[in-house]
Amino acid sequence: MQTFSKLSAILDKLAGDSQFRERLCSNPVAALSALGISLHPDQVPTQIKLPSTASLAADKFELTAKLETNASMLPFLLSGNVA
Repeated sequence: MQTFSKLSAILDKLAGDSQFRERLCSNPVAALSALGISLHPDQVPTQIKLPSTASLAADKFELTAKLETNASMLPFLLSGNVA
């Protein structure tokens, strides 16, 4: 799942790479482009405030659990056996 891989990479960098956090705040388009994510400058808020690294690490754990649960449901949902 490429989207999950990209999201995971971004969260890892936000939680553990202070240089990436600085680049993201100063030039988000270039910082995300380095990860293969295209973003138009008009999509960037004028002021960027990042959550703490600890908060991001916790959020990643919760998000990963949700995505894994949803991914395991996919075959069931595609089977048409949903009431």
